[in-house]
Amino acid sequence: MKRVTRMLPALVALVAATACAAESAPVPRPHVSIVPAAAVATTPAPTPAPTPTSSGKKIKVGIADITPMGEKTEKVGVGFPIIVTFDRDVKDKAAVEAVLDVESEEAHEGAWRWVSARKVIYRTKTYWKPYQKVLFTARLSELPGNTGAKNVSRRFAVGAKHISVVDTRKHQMKVYRNGKLAKKIPISAGKGGLIRNGVDVYLTTSGVHLTMGKKAVETMTSSWMGVTDPKDPRYYKEEIPWAVRISDSGEYVHQSAGYYQYLGRSNQSHGCVRATPPGPSGSTRSPSAATS
Repeated sequence: MKRVTRMLPALVALVAATACAAESAPVPRPHVSIVPAAAVATTPAPTPAPTPTSSGKKIKVGIADITPMGEKTEKVGVGFPIIVTFDRDVKDKAAVEAVLDVESEEAHEGAWRWVSARKVIYRTKTYWKPYQKVLFTARLSELPGNTGAKNVSRRFAVGAKHISVVDTRKHQMKVYRNGKLAKKIPISAGKGGLIRNGVDVYLTTSGVHLTMGKKAVETMTSSWMGVTDPKDPRYYKEEIPWAVRISDSGEYVHQSAGYYQYLGRSNQSHGCVRATPPGPSGSTRSPSAATS
């Protein structure tokens, strides 16, 4: 069984084994208008002379979306990536990377990684320092043949450092705020036992997970494993409270809908991390209190 799962407040699409599955795919975050570089007090670089391509046509690459949203809309966590989606396939990825800049108030080390012909993701080697501003700039006008393109930029605000560490062997989640332990929560993680393409999809995946969204109630069904007949003993359709998505394939940290006897004692979920509901005073109830 995999030992430790971490999650951080941020948004990213992770490739992982399917676990609990929502009834619908993740809702895309709202797009916001891309801000011209001049609007955030940066100086546009001079536009080079047009460079025709071998076909004689000019290349005009633009940006379709940037995630996260800007500092006026949200604060991001210390694990956040920068996800840039272009409006067409990028053939010369090295040339595009060369005009993408990431500046932060605190020194950091990071790199770009292409996940498709149109999408590239920037990740830092370690977590961002909390309480700072980060500026992303794409100097699109400097790309050969991209005459007339506008440089675009977006500034992000990094908030507090929230890290939750899940130990699937001890059946416990520790919540840290700015490095200090804030709470211990009994949990039940993936039970294992369902192998798909050589991967146990019933196990909670280990490694760093980033929060992608949250819902007060999420509908989860068994359709992800091809079970849609209510008469099938494996069928389920449940309304799950306080669901926080931590992967693009269906893993969540969520309040346990019953099954309190397993919290803090054994792993019995389909891959999600089940946690206890809050007690009357706001503190987390123990498994014994939850079942009394």
